[in-house]
Amino acid sequence: MDSLLFTIVSFIVALAILIAVHEFGHFWVARKLGVKVLRFSIGFGRALWRRTADADGTEYVIAAIPLGGYVKMLDEREAPVEPEEQHRAFNRQSLGVRSAIVVAGPLFNFLFAIFAFWLIFVTGDTGLKPLVGEVESGSIAEQAGFAQGDEILAVADQSTPTWESVVYAMLSESLDSTNLHIRVRGQTGVEHIHQLPGLGLSELAEDGMLLQNLGLSPDRPTLPPVIDAVLDGEPADLAGLKPGDRIVTVDGIEVMDWSDWVEYVRKRPGQALELEIDRNGDYIAMRITPLSIEGDGESYGRIGASVAVPDDLMDDYRSVVKYGPIDAVGQSIYKTWDLSLLMLRMLGKMIVGEVSVKNLSGPISIADSAGKSASYGFSYFLKFLAVVSISLGVLNLLPIPVLDGGHLFFFLIEGIKGGPLSDRFLEQGQKIGLLILLAIMSLAFYVDINRFLG
Repeated sequence: MDSLLFTIVSFIVALAILIAVHEFGHFWVARKLGVKVLRFSIGFGRALWRRTADADGTEYVIAAIPLGGYVKMLDEREAPVEPEEQHRAFNRQSLGVRSAIVVAGPLFNFLFAIFAFWLIFVTGDTGLKPLVGEVESGSIAEQAGFAQGDEILAVADQSTPTWESVVYAMLSESLDSTNLHIRVRGQTGVEHIHQLPGLGLSELAEDGMLLQNLGLSPDRPTLPPVIDAVLDGEPADLAGLKPGDRIVTVDGIEVMDWSDWVEYVRKRPGQALELEIDRNGDYIAMRITPLSIEGDGESYGRIGASVAVPDDLMDDYRSVVKYGPIDAVGQSIYKTWDLSLLMLRMLGKMIVGEVSVKNLSGPISIADSAGKSASYGFSYFLKFLAVVSISLGVLNLLPIPVLDGGHLFFFLIEGIKGGPLSDRFLEQGQKIGLLILLAIMSLAFYVDINRFLG
């Protein structure tokens, strides 16, 4: 329950930040260009908080449904406007001014992403070094020549200091359906070029498990089976295990790492286990009987002990990408541009049927990602916000009526026509845009529900 509440709160916080950024773009540019703003709202529906401020009497609102927001401007098409204020009405502005106000929302989403990435790069973007662990027998990766211990240096021409950058590069390059050239450094230090078949590669990412579908597993550090602490009254305490004890064997089987030990214990609830431990060089035999714990419809064993994690455990597996304040600006702009282009290309491929709609993420997936990223720490949550902010910017620029891109499309037609469009044309366009938007949202919900139901 606590986890669900944390996910919901994280989702609402993320939405509130990104909606505020987007709507502030419209608001700020409108005010700067002389258009009167009547209301700035975060959310739709009934107002939970309301305040009127500044000389214009602008109303600031936080509403009950946190799935969007809006900036209401003075407009003669919506209500009569006093003659002395008609010059401040949105509909009275030039095509350039109206376009600037509309494009400001998505633009601020991109600027927010650039700032977020800049902050991450300046403080250091920490990730897992792309070291290959197990390579599944008969997999695409094995056929391409990947081996355990390989370090992935680059995908095509893109440098890959972390596993995250490997996945993004593979996704981006796979959209061209050309074979991927991947440069790796083997355990001997010699560099090789492996080739992955580009055709159908994007389909392997549909369930968010590109690496697993390729047959690649990231290499991870091995935790020695050393006890860190024991819980009072639990089997480990009753058997005499102490902090610093190293499990050498269980039932005569050598224990190499902590995960093997945990798996062995979990499979044997209520079953006496014969241990040999190393305590400061002395080998001691003891017997321990794990508790039987019920969970997810089955029983599993627990002894009530935690693992000792060496301080330097991650040193050889951690990769930190860090730039100075000036260099980070360029890198942040490039990262934002690269992700924007990737999302736009993915959308285009979905429309023509070359990429599955299973790659869509709806509110359920976004909420789940918000909760997970927030639980990992501020840097991960900030990166999540940057990626979703880019998604909002790209989505809002699509030429669909109701969205900012739809307004810009109407402005383009107006410019070509040389005069304003009829109210009937605009009204019909809004209805069509609303239907398209509802269809997209319904599809995203459907994909989300299928994804979470397996």
